[in-house]
Amino acid sequence: MIGLAVGLAGAFGLTRLMRALLFGVSPMDPATLGLVLLTLFGVALLASYLPARRAAAVDPLVALRAD
Repeated sequence: MIGLAVGLAGAFGLTRLMRALLFGVSPMDPATLGLVLLTLFGVALLASYLPARRAAAVDPLVALRAD
């Protein structure tokens, strides 16, 4: 969440640069920013969920004996 907030603040700060790179979309378009924000949040959630699910499936005694 902190990374998303910092990224959103950076996006607002770099609107002048983004204006030259975007065609047909305003740099401050709330729908576009919201969609990108939700997409990145979903990817981060999935990237942390998959390893956590795999780690939760391992028996704690087996994991402790391996170390």
